[in-house]
Amino acid sequence: MSGHSKWSTIKRQKGTADVKRGQAFTKLANVITIAVKAGGSGDPGANPRLRTVLEEAKSLNMPKENIQRAIDRGLAPLRQGSAGLEEVTYEGFGPGKVAFYLEGITDNKLRTLQEIKNLFEKSGGSLGGSGSTAYMFEKLGEIKVKSSPRVEAGKKEKEEDMLALIDLGAEDVEDCLEDNIQKYLVYTEGNKIAEVSTKITQAGFEVESAEIIMKPNILQKIEDPETIKKVIEFIQKLEDNPDIQKVYTNFDIPE
Repeated sequence: MSGHSKWSTIKRQKGTADVKRGQAFTKLANVITIAVKAGGSGDPGANPRLRTVLEEAKSLNMPKENIQRAIDRGLAPLRQGSAGLEEVTYEGFGPGKVAFYLEGITDNKLRTLQEIKNLFEKSGGSLGGSGSTAYMFEKLGEIKVKSSPRVEAGKKEKEEDMLALIDLGAEDVEDCLEDNIQKYLVYTEGNKIAEVSTKITQAGFEVESAEIIMKPNILQKIEDPETIKKVIEFIQKLEDNPDIQKVYTNFDIPE
């Protein structure tokens, strides 16, 4: 496990997820609004992108009223506060020559660009142009799944579960232990994430989250503790920026 998935695990171990829950809801509301505007519909049945985002909102227990407000904002693009929202991406290299791919939503592209550029430079890295790191990542659907009830994290049971998930439509499966609970990261094509997620649930597994991610396919191994610390601190600063939605990176560190 590396990059995006590794950082998600570290973040939960550090206990920062609950502290920043409100911030996560605010960012996710912007994603919902953009999905509604881009898809021209507030109906998840007619808007696949919105359907995927709502799956993520559900996994985070986002209040229904927050979701509805975000949908309404997307349906009224001329309303103040929603018309100016735009999607942005940034690419660059941080500490240890680790590659970064960022996704964001902003109402002021110049302001956000300068803020992100400053963060990269202060970290000892540099913001790159379009395509400078994108080739190191692959856009995929990622579904986090709890093991089936019978599993005791034994090798045989894990292998059986992983084979079952592949039969249900997964292109790849990684296993991980989180809070002593056996879980799996299921990867699939982005346009099949809802279909595969439903099949997995129907097969008796518990789906914790489903989202579109940028999975690193070229990894940067770092073992120096000081560099690892700098990378993690830099990721936290990027995530603290209110305009940055997702931070993807290709670092690979020892367990």
